[in-house]
Amino acid sequence: MGSDTSSDYVVVGAGSAGSALVRRLVDAGRTVHVLEAGPSDDAAAIHSPQGWPTLLAGPQDWAVTTVPQKFANDRSLFWPRGKVLGGSSSLNGMIYMRGHRTDYDGWAAAGCTGWGWDDVLPLFLRSEDHLTGANAHHATGGPLPVGPITEPHPTARAFVDAAVAAGHKRNEDFNGEELRGVGFNEMTVRDGKRMSAWRSFVAPILDSPALTVTTGALIDRVVVENGRAVGVEYLAGGERRTARAGAEVILSAGTIGSPAILLRSGIGPTAHLRELGVDVVENLPGVGENLHDHPLISVVYESLKPLPEGKANLLEAQFYADSTGWTGAAPDLQPLFLHLVYPAEGYEVPEHGYTIAAGIVAPKSRGTLRLASADPSVPALVDPRILADPYDLEALCDAIEMSREVGAQRAFDAWRKREVAPGPEATTREDIREFARRSVGTYHHQVGTCRMGVDELAVVDPALRVRGVDGLRVADASIMPVVPSCNTNAPSIMVGEKAADLITGG
Repeated sequence: MGSDTSSDYVVVGAGSAGSALVRRLVDAGRTVHVLEAGPSDDAAAIHSPQGWPTLLAGPQDWAVTTVPQKFANDRSLFWPRGKVLGGSSSLNGMIYMRGHRTDYDGWAAAGCTGWGWDDVLPLFLRSEDHLTGANAHHATGGPLPVGPITEPHPTARAFVDAAVAAGHKRNEDFNGEELRGVGFNEMTVRDGKRMSAWRSFVAPILDSPALTVTTGALIDRVVVENGRAVGVEYLAGGERRTARAGAEVILSAGTIGSPAILLRSGIGPTAHLRELGVDVVENLPGVGENLHDHPLISVVYESLKPLPEGKANLLEAQFYADSTGWTGAAPDLQPLFLHLVYPAEGYEVPEHGYTIAAGIVAPKSRGTLRLASADPSVPALVDPRILADPYDLEALCDAIEMSREVGAQRAFDAWRKREVAPGPEATTREDIREFARRSVGTYHHQVGTCRMGVDELAVVDPALRVRGVDGLRVADASIMPVVPSCNTNAPSIMVGEKAADLITGG
């Protein structure tokens, strides 16, 4: 056993939420030990806004694989998840989106007091340093640079024009009054470099004597003594070590990592823990439940000519719309344009092309995370049950059909050679359903496995405290009861900001 270290707070995970939380705790005068399973963020591809596709399945990626998905042709889905300082904010597409106010008002209505839109909007704004200045919807002075795409790719312009021709209104700011419509994204990029949560929040204070950072730390379990979390055991450098916390342990290891750590710590469903041979510390049946994600599928086009290089994040434009019969205040579809070929599983990959990735953002399917072993080096059993709910399949098919309609507009005539996936042979609704089952993947927005709430299946309360264990909180996307209608990086950073206020009384 390695020698113990001791800090006021031990934060497990240096991703979107963890980075924001660490910064605010250090600013508040607390000592913090950050434990990150992955390496430092010094790979050149991390810092280039165009580098993210090369990071997937690389050394900075947990490269999670789901169990075979019954409703998706028994395919195992690939889920990239950041294993590096910055977590998934070092691998993602750098899109900055907050979602719709009703996302958060829905959390509050379900008992999560303090999490409504009027509560969380100030936290989003506190993080933000908008590069064009402050206005009614944006703020300056925060750690996180946010800015518009100033030189869109010509195919991204074509996408916006095509969507307008197909009947979608223009949207100048998806973080403004309205989500619906088509427009260009905002990015977490400054001076041509990715600004991950780690780069934005923590890198500026790395020389603080209050901060200790350990990379390559594979977390085994939370140490619980007399009903209170007092530290974590982890493996690093070939030995087992302990990081002790004088005040609290906070898990920010993400939707996959945080529930897995709780389960290895004896906190979870009793029957499952006994199957694993893990001593039960606290029976919490909700740990690992409520797993869900935004499904995404690539409508792929071969281009007539090579595309010029982009100057932004490769994911420059999108539109929000409603599926057939949808009546929600927030839209439920979010197709995304990529000026590269983002392959559809089971289809050819053209040398030159572009993609309209059809996505849905109000999924009803729910799945589980379970452990295959109490060994932290063994991957968890991840089963989102994607497309299990019939609504999800039909909404995804609507998104595919809308994306194809946009892709067929005259604005793309100078670029479009042919549709590769699903291809011209897909002519009926059943053809589209089969395409969905054959090729559906992930928008990289997994949430929910340590759900916040006030019922018996809630894992944490609205103060993010793990039920039944003192001195232990969870602060990451796993606490989200329902996934917001947007890319989840900014909401995860908001969770870190909220956790800091809950802990420090800010």
